[in-house]
Amino acid sequence: MLKDKVVELLEGVLKENESLFLIDFSMTPDHKIKIVIDGDHGVTVQDCMTVSRAIEHNIDRDEEDFALEVASAGAASPLKLPRQYRKNLGRTIEVKLQGQEGELEGQLTEATEDDITLEWKAREPKPVGKGKVTVQKKQQIAISDIKEAKVVLKF
Repeated sequence: MLKDKVVELLEGVLKENESLFLIDFSMTPDHKIKIVIDGDHGVTVQDCMTVSRAIEHNIDRDEEDFALEVASAGAASPLKLPRQYRKNLGRTIEVKLQGQEGELEGQLTEATEDDITLEWKAREPKPVGKGKVTVQKKQQIAISDIKEAKVVLKF
């Protein structure tokens, strides 16, 4: 009952600000509610407050006892949705693939609902002679093949 009401209120507030979208929603049996949001242009403290108030002000605390936490997806949080990949076009990301060791790191150049494209430079042996040459690499990766992807923060 409470969960349905929270989901309904959450959907309503996210429709009012279409640049915001839901990343994660969880509710424990003792009514601890955690909501993680992201936005096409980032998330402000005001955005979190707006979502929190839209829920808290529409549920009677005398009838339902709950704890509510609304947070933004952090800079180091994994990318989960195609919309997050599109938001980070042009940035460097690190991708771990299902069933493979190691990771790929490159610039995110394309993102659709189903896949992403990474580009990076690599040093490879020359086809003829000694030494190495820098080559441009490009790989299309299905989002379903991604185990984890994070934006690489450079300072």
